[in-house]
Amino acid sequence: MKETSFIEQNKRKWHKFQTMSSTNSAEPEQIADLYSDITNDLSYAQTFYSSRTVRVYLNQVAQGIHNLVHKQRGDSLKKFLSVWSTSLPLEIYRSRKNIYFAFGMFMLWATLGAITTLFFPDFPKMVLGSGYVELTYKNVANGDPLGIYHDKEPLNMFLRIAKNNISISFYMFILGIFFSIGTHIMLFANAVMVGTFQFMFFAKGLLLTSFLGIWIHGAFEISAIVIAAAAGFTLGNGLLFPGSYSRLQSLQFSARRGIKIMLSLVPILTIAALLESYVTHNYQLLSEWSKWVIILFSFAFIAFYYILYPLYVARKYPEKVHEEPPSVRPFKNTFSFNKVREFDAYFSDTFSFYRVHVLKIVKYNLVYSVPLVIAVAIFQNINYFKVLTTQHDYDWAAQLSIMMGFQGSSIYDYLAAFAWTIVFSNIIITSMYHFKNQEDKANWPQLTKFLFRKLPGVWLGMAVLYMILLYMPWYLMFFTLFIAPFFWLQGASISLGKYSFGKNFSKGFSYGAKGYGQTILSIIVMSLVLFLFAQPIAFVYSYHPYSWMDGSAGSEPAVADFLDRLCSFSKEIAREYTPNFIVPTNILRQFVYLIFLLFVLPLFTSAMGFTYLNIHEKQSSSGLREKFSQFGKRKRFQESEYDFE
Repeated sequence: MKETSFIEQNKRKWHKFQTMSSTNSAEPEQIADLYSDITNDLSYAQTFYSSRTVRVYLNQVAQGIHNLVHKQRGDSLKKFLSVWSTSLPLEIYRSRKNIYFAFGMFMLWATLGAITTLFFPDFPKMVLGSGYVELTYKNVANGDPLGIYHDKEPLNMFLRIAKNNISISFYMFILGIFFSIGTHIMLFANAVMVGTFQFMFFAKGLLLTSFLGIWIHGAFEISAIVIAAAAGFTLGNGLLFPGSYSRLQSLQFSARRGIKIMLSLVPILTIAALLESYVTHNYQLLSEWSKWVIILFSFAFIAFYYILYPLYVARKYPEKVHEEPPSVRPFKNTFSFNKVREFDAYFSDTFSFYRVHVLKIVKYNLVYSVPLVIAVAIFQNINYFKVLTTQHDYDWAAQLSIMMGFQGSSIYDYLAAFAWTIVFSNIIITSMYHFKNQEDKANWPQLTKFLFRKLPGVWLGMAVLYMILLYMPWYLMFFTLFIAPFFWLQGASISLGKYSFGKNFSKGFSYGAKGYGQTILSIIVMSLVLFLFAQPIAFVYSYHPYSWMDGSAGSEPAVADFLDRLCSFSKEIAREYTPNFIVPTNILRQFVYLIFLLFVLPLFTSAMGFTYLNIHEKQSSSGLREKFSQFGKRKRFQESEYDFE
């Protein structure tokens, strides 16, 4: 058929089709029939008029109607309401046992706090701090038992309280990833404080007064803490009880569920902060009946949305209760190292490699590195015991300085620094070992032989970088970023290279220079990841004001983090047993920093390995030559690994 005849025969149909797609006025069945005709015409045009304008026109018309058929209507408000009316209640229902468990544990620990206060009247000072308790008793004597909630600037109070509530709830949730242990610790600490605080007023005959003041905002605030703990238990249970899924898949499912539960707490935490700032703030001006109304309404809302309504939704949509979770992206367990990776693939494979091998790397270093670190820490703490009795402005910097000998004030500091360079080399070598051997199980004899054979060369190759990191003043650290690339790849080059030390060292230096930009980018990104990983545990910029240096109770760091809260709690307990109560707190900090380094440094070495292999492939093209060698050898009915790249 001639093109002109083809156009004349179908142009009315095409015009009608184009009109419907622009007005959205046709019935779905009519659109489907015409769409079928258009696609048939497009196929015909592609066959006989592939280089003509009619093919382009039909392709545009078909694309337009395709978008019309699959167009999503503007129902964002409906979807938003559906999330709060159906999706979130179903997630809460699936996690109801964790909510009941969290509530039961909270009541148990709160009761324990009250009973302990009954038998040990000084217990509140251990839990709440001497300064806080003495101020509260002073307010009771002045006839204003809840004067602690007075603030001349309610807006600042609201912002401060909202930040504090959100941070506590976030920690309560995210620490569930440590097999729920972190969530248990935080729930225990908060519940004991509530029970102790409430019984403290009971002992003064002010239980009802405190109840009608505290629980104006506490109904929402404490309920949110309990529900955040339930979200943390949900997260932890994904690791503890994976069921038929892999542990990682189960963790992903439980993390999604926990995040949805945490999403439901955002308005509750905001309302709690508003109530505490603007209502509890003026509790003395309110009538008792209004306080009862606020408290009962708050508890009724929590009971309705987190207990009763999820039961109703689950019975209304029973088919949705046991829906299979959405599929997750499978992770690689083995990696092809003979190829050039683009930016996104480079970082994706770095994190995937870390996920697969980090536990084995940590296990190796528990044997080869941790005993040395513990010995050095004990020795340094004895030498710097006086420093250990002080609360420092920047604790993370002070404790690492003691542990690693940054101060360089004696021969012992240099020995400590030398020991840490051995530890760093061990972590590099145990990481590089898995680039050579991607085995599922640890092979101790082979790893030990590899470690002792490569340790001298890796230490010597990285010595310059070690010196820069350990002894460069902190205010010049930024400039090390431009020096580090020349030495950054020495560990990978010497561990993975097949030549003599001199040639491997030269190659590492050469690769660092050729991949200068990529190496700097890699270091920056990994440093940002390190910074972000550190925040839930210990803020890098966490600063302790001088008023906290004397160990005085009741004061807090300017930017309190989870480790600050944990150490503050341990400090109050240690205060009852030793005059050097800050020493156990600083040792606890050192322990947390050690564990953190043990898990984070392998991420840097994984990036080091992929950076080296990326540049090596660009220089040698070994992977490309291997692909050429396989050309023509693929089987017709069986794919090879190259078919999936």
